[in-house]
Amino acid sequence: MDADSDVEAIATLLADDCARTILEATAAQPLSADELSDRCGVSTPTVYRRLEDLRVHDLVTEQTRADADGHHYKVYTATLDRVVVDLSADGLTIRLSRRDRMADRFTQFVEDLR
Repeated sequence: MDADSDVEAIATLLADDCARTILEATAAQPLSADELSDRCGVSTPTVYRRLEDLRVHDLVTEQTRADADGHHYKVYTATLDRVVVDLSADGLTIRLSRRDRMADRFTQFVEDLR
């Protein structure tokens, strides 16, 4: 995907109400697709489509959890921290800042100790 289509795809995704609600909700806490469906007021398949789009652009991560009955389900967490849009004579550029994952922060901590 070239830079222009990537900018357009991310801008389109961030303009979507459902995608924004998913990002806002999962920035506070990991949530399942069913929980996100309730928050967004849309069907679970719609949530899964938005989650896949967000995942492709590395804006959410997923983890598998087990419930009390031993069933497994996935929860999603936003990795997006900040979006900066710059306009110049060359066009629009979008810079994304992502949250560090705990494992990445731990690895960086250990490397800094060396």
